[in-house]
Amino acid sequence: MQDHWVVLALCWLGQLCVAQNLRPQIANPKFATNNPTLTTIALEKPFCVFDGSLSPGSSYAVYLYAMVDTASAISSSVTDNSSKPLNTTFQDTNGGQLGPYKAALFSVPNCASPPKIADVINMKKVSDVLKQYLFRMGDDVTCLYDPNFPGVCNPPLAEDTTYRFKYLLVDVVAGLVKEQTPWSDPMKTKRIKQSSTIDTWPGRRSGGMIVITSILSTLMFFLVVGFLASIFFTVARASGEASTETRHESQTTQQGAPRSQDSS
Repeated sequence: MQDHWVVLALCWLGQLCVAQNLRPQIANPKFATNNPTLTTIALEKPFCVFDGSLSPGSSYAVYLYAMVDTASAISSSVTDNSSKPLNTTFQDTNGGQLGPYKAALFSVPNCASPPKIADVINMKKVSDVLKQYLFRMGDDVTCLYDPNFPGVCNPPLAEDTTYRFKYLLVDVVAGLVKEQTPWSDPMKTKRIKQSSTIDTWPGRRSGGMIVITSILSTLMFFLVVGFLASIFFTVARASGEASTETRHESQTTQQGAPRSQDSS
């Protein structure tokens, strides 16, 4: 009963939503910041989605398929005529442009032991919780170039491209699809900004503000220069007057000495 309330609480927070045939959802921004990126999209794992199809004693896995959003994406099948999942790869489908490809497989999330709210706010456990709760599409940057890569390849997605995703529940022993979700809503990766359109001004000020700031900066520069110049000339003038007085006193002393000798 306690686990049931935990699931409902997580659903209320936007982490999970207990419903059959749930479409793959983009991760809650509270737990996956900067999502999507240029080449990745973080998805929620299918908690409590396939529980009604699990049979005791059987072994299951969740397959994740992806494809570029096209007019025929909604009707695209990920199984063959014998209800077996397709083994198409990223290379076979030209990155999902020609059809769906298998991007990942993982264990069925345990609905009875979902991520706990206390663990989400615990900095020591948050990394493990996010791995349990999220799956990041496009997270493997090396599998395309490694001929000996052992697993399913999940290479970076294309920038500024819209994708759809689908989860399958697969009986590992029989190799048959037991259940699948509908295709997700379209999800688009970010686009690289042109350097000419990037606002590098820290305060994002308007052109008028920039002109005013430049004028004030120039006036301040001249004010400082004038102040320093006035100090310099004042010091120089004082030094000149002191030097003149010293020479006058010296000449007076030299002229007074001979007169004293003559009178004596």
